[in-house]
Amino acid sequence: MDDQAADSAQDAGRAPGCYRHPDRETGVRCTRCERPICPECMVDASVGFQCPECVRSGGGTGHAPSASAPRTLAGGSIAADPRLVTKILIGINLAVFLAVRIQSSLLNDLVLVGTWPPAPFLPTQGVAEGEWYRLLTSMFTHEEFWHIGFNMLGLWWLGGPLEQQLGRVRYLALYLISGLAGGALTYLLAAGTSASLGASGAVFGLFGATAVLMRRLRQDMRPIIALLVINLVFTFGWSGIAWEAHIGGLVAGAVIGYAMVHAPRERRALVQYGTCAVVLAAVVLITLVRTAQLT
Repeated sequence: MDDQAADSAQDAGRAPGCYRHPDRETGVRCTRCERPICPECMVDASVGFQCPECVRSGGGTGHAPSASAPRTLAGGSIAADPRLVTKILIGINLAVFLAVRIQSSLLNDLVLVGTWPPAPFLPTQGVAEGEWYRLLTSMFTHEEFWHIGFNMLGLWWLGGPLEQQLGRVRYLALYLISGLAGGALTYLLAAGTSASLGASGAVFGLFGATAVLMRRLRQDMRPIIALLVINLVFTFGWSGIAWEAHIGGLVAGAVIGYAMVHAPRERRALVQYGTCAVVLAAVVLITLVRTAQLT
C-alpha cells in the first residue's frame, strides 16, 4: 500500500515519500528492495543505502545484522533525540544573553575585538593581546533581542535537520569551526578596534552545509537559496553587520558540509575530520597573520 502511494506521488511530478515516513520526500531508494527511504532511514551499505528492514535481515550488507547499526547519511550514530546538540547550543546562547543583560560589563570580556583601546593608548585587551578565546566567546554573545532572536530561529530551523542527518559530533564540529572561521575573517578584514559578536557566522555555516546536503539528496534547493539570498541582502545592505563573519562562516560551512556528505565510505572519518582540521588550521593561520599586523 505504501509502495503504491509512493509510486502515485512520483507519477504526480514530485519525489516519492519515504516508505516509513510518507510525509518526507526523498530521491533515495534502498539498493536491495528499492523502497524510497529518507535520511533517517538510510543505513550505509557496501553499495549505496539500505532500509532498516533489509539491514536487520542481513541481506546484501556483507556483515551480520548486529554489526549493521543504523547510521546517518554522514556516518554518525542515530540518536534518540536528533536535536539535542541544537537545544544545548541555543541554551548556551540564551544563558550568555541573560548574563550580559544582568551584568553588562561582561560584554567587554566576551566580544571579538582585535586590540583595545586604540592608539596612542596602550592596548590592554583583544585577540592581538593573546585573548584568542574571544573568537569562541563572541559566537555565543548577543546584546539585542532582535539579534539573538533571528540567530536562534536560524539555528533551530537549520540546525535540527543537519544534526539529524550528520550526527551529533560532526554537526557540532561544523557549527563551531564555521563560527571560528567567521570570527577569523572578521578579525583579519575589519578594523582592529571594531567589536563584533553573535552566532551569525556559525548560522551561515549551517546555511552552506544545508545547501550542500540538499543537493546531495536531490531536494528542491529553491527555498534555501531564496532564504540565503535574503540574508545576504541584509548582510550587505544593513549597516553595522559584520559581513566578514557571514561570508567566512558560509564558505567554511559549505566546505565542511561537502566533506561530510561526499566523503568516500572507506575513508569517511579521515576525509571528514581531516577537512575540519584543514579549515581550523586556516583559522589559526589567519589569526596569526592578523596578530602580526596589529602588534
